[in-house]
Amino acid sequence: MLAAFAEAVRAAGCGPVAELGCGPGPVTAHLRDLGLRVFGVDLSPVMIDLARETYPDLRFEIGSMDALDLDDGRLQGVVSWYSIIHAPPRDVPAYLAEFHRVLVPGGTLLLAFFESEGEPTTAFDHKVTTAYRWPIDDLAGLAGAAGFTEVGRMLREPCEGERFRRGHLLMRAGK
Repeated sequence: MLAAFAEAVRAAGCGPVAELGCGPGPVTAHLRDLGLRVFGVDLSPVMIDLARETYPDLRFEIGSMDALDLDDGRLQGVVSWYSIIHAPPRDVPAYLAEFHRVLVPGGTLLLAFFESEGEPTTAFDHKVTTAYRWPIDDLAGLAGAAGFTEVGRMLREPCEGERFRRGHLLMRAGK
């Protein structure tokens, strides 16, 4: 899904991309290796310090996914790689609206999350803080309400040592 995301961004002109909730930065670095002009944003100063130490050639900023210090239409792509899982369900529409605000029309969004396997949105214990598993159709519907059109989706069964099925949504921002 990251390769499909990168391909979509490159096809649209390879504008700037943000990984929101980047943690210590490995996905940001991978996106750079896929040819994207990318930077990372995370709420945790500790995570940003780790990212800057590990990837000194990349830009990392402290910030919140629901209040980005970016102009409207600034980004060609946004990746939320297992970071939106920490937003309480009532807050997710605001996050998606913020992602839409910072994307150019036609910009690409990639959401990665734990999928609820036919159950409603469900809280679970996570090593960082409470997290949520989402029905893929529900999250796609919220993104649609925020102005996104679904381009693709993927469900992956848990690998050995993983607890939950993984969901991925590739979306395009409307005008």
